[in-house]
Amino acid sequence: MLVLLPPSETKSDGGTDVPLELESLAMPQLAAVRDRLIDEVVKLAADPDASRAVLGLGKGADTEIARNATLRTSATRPALERYTGVLYDALDARSFTKVQRAKAYARLGIGSALFGAVRADDLIPAYRLSGGSKLPGLPTLSAVWRDVLPDALVAEVAGELVIDLRSGTYQQLGRIPDAITANVLTEHPDGSRTVVSHFNKHHKGLLARALVLTRADPTDIRAVARVATKSGLRTEIASPTELLIITS
Repeated sequence: MLVLLPPSETKSDGGTDVPLELESLAMPQLAAVRDRLIDEVVKLAADPDASRAVLGLGKGADTEIARNATLRTSATRPALERYTGVLYDALDARSFTKVQRAKAYARLGIGSALFGAVRADDLIPAYRLSGGSKLPGLPTLSAVWRDVLPDALVAEVAGELVIDLRSGTYQQLGRIPDAITANVLTEHPDGSRTVVSHFNKHHKGLLARALVLTRADPTDIRAVARVATKSGLRTEIASPTELLIITS
């Protein structure tokens, strides 16, 4: 089983591991595209005004630009520790025991505009690049990744069940056939339902946590739903590949 998480705009600083080594990352067949994108991001960082425009940054974003400028030399840390924000707060990897962390490394992957996708234990630096960004001189990131990322992901999962919790933007970088997706809906007193925005990431983080901690090894959507339900989430199966998480 692989649970594929979305990345986050916010990332932790620093790290204690060696600088980025592309050859050490999962899915090494993506190295050429990763290398090219890193070159372009570093080049862009030399022009702060252009960086702000391309990356949608405000005037106080010097730290973000500096991160991009030092992508090849800055310290790294496991991707599971690098990404922060609502989903990762709910996942709460800091509370994992050594055994649970090992399961997280085995079961979690994370989508990335810069790296395509990484495993949770891949050592990466802090950076800023969104899936919807368009780097100067390059096509859209979905066009950059779509010829290589889908095949790499399929090879990486090797027939395992995939629960794809990435947002639409990151799914477009590389889709995985037959992956299970999860959508979060709020049910109102009159029975109507609406798509959740603010708590969407929170509940996906709770689902990811449940799938990491379970002793089960789900092989279909019904088994995923059972794990989610045991963790306290209310779920419904909308189709063989779509799980609904219902909040009120």
